[in-house]
Amino acid sequence: MYMTDDTPPERKTFEAGEDLAISLTEYTDICDEIEQQPFWRGTADKEMDYADGNQLDSELLQRQRALGIPPAVENLVNPALLSIQGYEAKTRTDWRVTPNGQPGGQDVADGLNFKLNEAEKQSKADRACSAAFRPQIGVGVAWVEVARQADPFSYRYRCRYIHRNEIHWDMKAQEDDLSDARWLRRQRWLRPDRIAKTFPKHRELIEACGRMGSNWWGMLGPEGLDGGMSTGLRNSWDEARSWTVQEDRWFNPTSKELCLVELWYRRWVSVTVLTMPDGRVVEYDEDNMAHNIAIARGHAEVSKAVVSRVRRSFWLGPHLLHDGPTPYPHPHFPYAPFIGFREDGTGKPYGYIRDMIFPQDSLNSGISKLRWGMGAVRTERTKGAVAMSDAQFRQQVARVDADILLDPEEMQKTGARFEVKRDYTLTEQHYKMLDDNRATIQRVSAVTSGFMGKEGTARSGLQEQTQVEQSNQSLGVMMDNFRAGRKMVGELLLALIIEDLGRKETVIVIEGDAVRADRSVTINKVEEDPDTGLPYLSNDVQRTRLMVGLEEVPSTNTYRGQQLNALSEAVKSLPAQYQAAAMPFLASLMDVPFKRDLVEALRAAGRQASPEEVEKQVQERVAQEVKLAGLELKARELDMKERLTEAQIKQLMAQAVQTGVQAAFAAMQGGAQVAQMPMIAPIADAIMQGAGYTRPSPGGDDPNFPTPAQTAAMNIKDPYIQGQGGAGVVAPAAQQEAAAEPPVRENTSPTFPPRPRAGGEGMDGIETARTTDNIAA
Repeated sequence: MYMTDDTPPERKTFEAGEDLAISLTEYTDICDEIEQQPFWRGTADKEMDYADGNQLDSELLQRQRALGIPPAVENLVNPALLSIQGYEAKTRTDWRVTPNGQPGGQDVADGLNFKLNEAEKQSKADRACSAAFRPQIGVGVAWVEVARQADPFSYRYRCRYIHRNEIHWDMKAQEDDLSDARWLRRQRWLRPDRIAKTFPKHRELIEACGRMGSNWWGMLGPEGLDGGMSTGLRNSWDEARSWTVQEDRWFNPTSKELCLVELWYRRWVSVTVLTMPDGRVVEYDEDNMAHNIAIARGHAEVSKAVVSRVRRSFWLGPHLLHDGPTPYPHPHFPYAPFIGFREDGTGKPYGYIRDMIFPQDSLNSGISKLRWGMGAVRTERTKGAVAMSDAQFRQQVARVDADILLDPEEMQKTGARFEVKRDYTLTEQHYKMLDDNRATIQRVSAVTSGFMGKEGTARSGLQEQTQVEQSNQSLGVMMDNFRAGRKMVGELLLALIIEDLGRKETVIVIEGDAVRADRSVTINKVEEDPDTGLPYLSNDVQRTRLMVGLEEVPSTNTYRGQQLNALSEAVKSLPAQYQAAAMPFLASLMDVPFKRDLVEALRAAGRQASPEEVEKQVQERVAQEVKLAGLELKARELDMKERLTEAQIKQLMAQAVQTGVQAAFAAMQGGAQVAQMPMIAPIADAIMQGAGYTRPSPGGDDPNFPTPAQTAAMNIKDPYIQGQGGAGVVAPAAQQEAAAEPPVRENTSPTFPPRPRAGGEGMDGIETARTTDNIAA
């Protein structure tokens, strides 16, 4: 119950001058109509007691106690309701705002969808709808209030389950959403001080009613009417004196609580409406220049229509505390009905418990009689056969350790008899009846054993699945009615969100998920028409109700698991490259805390870098290298010095080897020269001494060159031809010819080969052009 007068000023001004307020006579007629409605609330309370396990009343317990029957309750109603409630929890849905195809509808729908989902969580709408689902399936009616929160420190909207006994409505209404209902009344018992703080203008009246109830007007006396009393009390004196409704309907003399009534009602008025070319229908406002321009240019069609006005009033008994138009933008009462089933003739609501009452009572009485029959005995005796009173005998025979004393004189008489009998056949019949009652409760509730999570008659997985599907089919009508009530809750929340957004520009940041990134949507953005130059609003949220609708989207873990299994089977049959593309979407359905990180890792692993990304990576690497330039240059300088040192060492080693080889070769050449011409050794010594050479002391190491076993052959015939005495020594005549030839000019350095002969000299062998040119041997 929202007990503040927060009607928007524009709505008050629009309805100024219209006499739409409700009178005390009309309110009294509504109270009388409520008294004449079909009685069903007492039955509904009894049915919910059965669901809570309170199935034996005091009268029945007294009769059972008198007959000696023990009380017994096997509650099968509550498990049936709990299984249906579990089905609702597993198939729970979220609201989604979807566009109807008009331009600009998608951005508006996305922005409102984000706001609606936020309101769904913060206002506890899911909890309120689930709480209303139990009485809906049980007794056929429940209510959810959608209102603004009066507490400024709480979330701005609230959704709250309202007990059925607090609300009375026009049962002659035909629409399920009560859009054609004439009135709806909610009453609550509150302390007078709380009511007085909400309506400070009527504080004296509220405090007087809290002290004396409806008789406060009689306590004043006739002298109090002539001065000495506030004007508000004097005006309410006639109302309290003439009202015929009983005092106990709105005043509790024990707790001093007052029944505050919140009455919502409709007035039907004739208005002028404008029909736009795009199908929009708005109510004509003569102060709106856009409406007048549209009519003058012929862009709008003008017509008359009869529409309803929703109003609200607060009553304390016969006293009107407030009356005014609805503070909400939607044309509904702020209470969403959750209706189960209705009787065709009377319109009374009912649920599944109605058909469970008889089998539940039969089951309870059967168990009681079964337990009573197991211990019951029947005795047949002649008068005076027992030596005790009848009361003592009945008490003893019912005991397990019965001790019955017989009268010997009476038992000796002719025809005297005493016999105790027990009837077990009756117990077997009771046992069969118990099973039939348990099966009856399942049949009337459309809930099978498999649906309740128990072992049933199914002997295979296919049979089990078939029975569960049959239960789902039987619950289709009830679940459809629940979705209608839940959808109305979403529409009422959406209307409040749209009104709060108004026409001010708002940027809504839509948080992404594991697949979609974050993005921003601007609502009511002021833009200029390029053709006319007139300003207009893009993504105008005030027109959203004609552009979007609500649909239900499953959001439970079970639904996501089913999606995950279905998508997993589909991904298995895809090629490898398509599997890599589908893996992020598959991972987004997993219920893991690091789902977003997993999706990003999968995308990074399967994504090839674009040229722009490569260039960006290079730039980042260069920037990093620039930061580390000082240390890197020093490291490179040390590395170069190390490599140079290694190269110099290798060069010195190679030079040492080369020097040793040259020294050995020169030594061998010098030894060969000395061996061939011994006379040059003294000359060489003199030359080296002149150059300053001194013999090392001590001498150097012996290189220990190997010495051949024999001397190489010398003075071999030139040219050498195999088989022609090449191995022999040249003849003395040849030696003379060789001696006669001019000597070959030798090089002065022993490390170079001798110089060849001059071209004008004679040649031997194949070096000549013809045989006659050969030098004689």
